[in-house]
Amino acid sequence: MTFFPLFHNTQQLKALLIGGGTIAKRRAKSLIEAGVVCDLMATAVSEDLTRLVESTGGLVTIDAYSSDEVMLGYSLILALTDDRAINQQIATDAKGMGLLVNVADFPDDGNVIFGAIIDRAPLTIAINNGGASPVLSSILRQQLEQFVPKAYGQLASLVGAYRSQLKDALPSTAERSIFWHRVLQGPVAEAVFSGKHSEAESLLKNHLKEVDSGLDKVMSNGEVFLIGAGPGDPDLLTLRAFRLLQKANVVLYDALVSDGVMALVPESVERVYVGKRRANHTVPQTGINQLLVDYAKQGKRVARLKGGDPFIFGRGGEEIETLAEQHVPFQVVPGITAASGCSAYSGIPLTHRDYAQSVRFVTGQLRDGSVDLPWPELVVEGQTLVFYMGLKGLPVICEKLINNGMDKNMPVALIEKGTTQDQRVLVSDLASLPAMIKTEQVMSPSLFVVGRVVSLHDKLAWFTSSRDV
Repeated sequence: MTFFPLFHNTQQLKALLIGGGTIAKRRAKSLIEAGVVCDLMATAVSEDLTRLVESTGGLVTIDAYSSDEVMLGYSLILALTDDRAINQQIATDAKGMGLLVNVADFPDDGNVIFGAIIDRAPLTIAINNGGASPVLSSILRQQLEQFVPKAYGQLASLVGAYRSQLKDALPSTAERSIFWHRVLQGPVAEAVFSGKHSEAESLLKNHLKEVDSGLDKVMSNGEVFLIGAGPGDPDLLTLRAFRLLQKANVVLYDALVSDGVMALVPESVERVYVGKRRANHTVPQTGINQLLVDYAKQGKRVARLKGGDPFIFGRGGEEIETLAEQHVPFQVVPGITAASGCSAYSGIPLTHRDYAQSVRFVTGQLRDGSVDLPWPELVVEGQTLVFYMGLKGLPVICEKLINNGMDKNMPVALIEKGTTQDQRVLVSDLASLPAMIKTEQVMSPSLFVVGRVVSLHDKLAWFTSSRDV
């Protein structure tokens, strides 16, 4: 590590920028926004840079650098001229006076550098690679920005306001650490992230009041995160889902959650498989519901990972009904449902002005195992049908649709393991598909799409899986 990161109190910094180009404007803007008083010296200065410096009381001097006397009274010097020799002289003089100095484009000539910053005041995250690649730092900042919600700053302000109060209540540093770790990863934090600031402060105050009753009591409340894992591609997981996975103590996952998504679960997290395949339920639904309650009441943060979206043929409603009855806190994170994800990766738009003006999601397997559906309602021109869990009943579905008036030549697609590298798309017509799947050995999970939009597959298919190579 060549440059060690330090954070300076901007109220105690006064900067002199020597040079008036584009970099000077960028540096002045960053420093002024952070609260640093800036003066500027240059042989030529643009009007907008002059206004920027003078807007906060800074002075602009039109002159060339001549001696270190101009640095008196400053704590930070920025050498930003177009002449490297002059910048080197400025840096040498500044270091001789024991000052902080930054040199544009040549970080080793100075003794401080500017990193990429994620500002979540009062929280600040700085990225530093020793000046090797400012562009790389910028790219990393953009990637990190999406994983650090702006609400983190509000959370920092909230807990900061109560640090002294907790210190009085819990003299032990170790106990305070345990308390804040749980608060910052529990309902208080989630309330802040949801925009419920009053509720968050109320929860925090209640925790502080309960400290006198013992830390175990304060920390005994668990929570359940009902998370939609999407159709398979881990890149389709939402940012909120990813964040909650990182703070979970235990994950209950089903058979439709892909290996790619499970790879995002930290190694330290307990994993409980509760998968359900046709006629093979590892854990009955009532058992899953009770497991969620039991883990939460042990004070654990429980992530319930469900393939697709938990509220679309995912029994998510049944699970949170039990949680609500048992007064277990929970939150629901929507996921990309299989119909949307798989059709998109197959180049099949579910709606299209020329082919389909509506779309209908249908379960291909009812509670009693039958496929007794309102068939006349499903046979509508200009409508796309998407059947979930319909592989076993597919021959019956095709027969019923035709018998109720659907064109036997209606384009259909069977999408196997959609959005993953094992994706396979079988395109046929309503009458021919049952015979095709007998020879193709299609596996679950598979999605069945019926409608004229399927005819666009050959033209719009964009995703290439390992099976297409």
